[in-house]
Amino acid sequence: MKKTSLALALLSLLPLAAHAQTSVTIYGIADASIGVENTDAPGEGHRTVISSGTQSTSRIGFRGTEDLGNGLKALFNIEAGVALDNGAQDAAGTFQRRAVVGLQGSFGTITIGREYGPIAAVAQSADPLGHGFYGSTLTSFGTNRLTRRLSNSVNYKSDSLNGFTVLAAYSAGERNVDPSNDLWGGAVEYKNGPVYLGAGYQETEAQIGPNNKEIAFGAGFTAGAFDFRAAFLEADPAGANNEYKFTTVGGVYTMGPNKFYASLHQQKLETGAKGNGFSLAYSYTLSKRTNLYSSYAKVRNNGRGVFGVASAGGTFAPPTTALGADPSVFNVGVRHSF
Repeated sequence: MKKTSLALALLSLLPLAAHAQTSVTIYGIADASIGVENTDAPGEGHRTVISSGTQSTSRIGFRGTEDLGNGLKALFNIEAGVALDNGAQDAAGTFQRRAVVGLQGSFGTITIGREYGPIAAVAQSADPLGHGFYGSTLTSFGTNRLTRRLSNSVNYKSDSLNGFTVLAAYSAGERNVDPSNDLWGGAVEYKNGPVYLGAGYQETEAQIGPNNKEIAFGAGFTAGAFDFRAAFLEADPAGANNEYKFTTVGGVYTMGPNKFYASLHQQKLETGAKGNGFSLAYSYTLSKRTNLYSSYAKVRNNGRGVFGVASAGGTFAPPTTALGADPSVFNVGVRHSF
């Protein structure tokens, strides 16, 4: 009798356990290439390299949701970068790519943790190279440039309304004295059929001088097999002659399993330094999850410039002392997602 009662008690808990169960997915990308880099710096020749994440950053992640009822869901996502060339993590912090927990409902999505900033969404959607390959809009993110991910942040993304989506974020500097080092920002995106438009702004309270300001504008249009994209990104950190501008235009042509990418890009500093570059890439789809690719990028710097290019996996540039050097990089690789 006791065993029967215990069994019935356990069975009565099954609907509750099923309702509270979280759906968890393990996912990732493995991307590696072999390439030839040439900084064009005096005394330096080309070198052969094995690189991780040329088209897409190699990563492993865990994400899940729980249905709380009445249209409300709990969610989480933690994602770590992996360097396939040496097996190390690709940056400081194990789950530095994304680490959030939040709620999703009719009001939109709210996340807390380390999240992509509002301008990152615009930069990705307007990238002619699909946010990968050397010369992508990822080139504009880095030291004294634009901020892509926000630690210690609270973030909001609305549901789409007539094609419009609103994003907002606040990142705490976690300082108990002024200036706070807090960052706040927002973006608006419009996606309707073949048309994309986006604009974003972020501002950080600087320790010295005016606040650091960052802006992003993007546009795109799809016509049959052609996908055209253009982006303008600007960072204006505190201090003299620090303003940085990145402009790119280009697109993708798809023909069956073949994709052809091309872009022109320019980088400028307030000091007069300028670098004009171009990128070409090709991808061949082997299956739903696997493709082969090849890409080439080159930058022509003026006498004050030492600009390089960035791919999903890292940045390639000449030494800071090699003013006027014209770096170039070529690679062939394979990417698999799971």
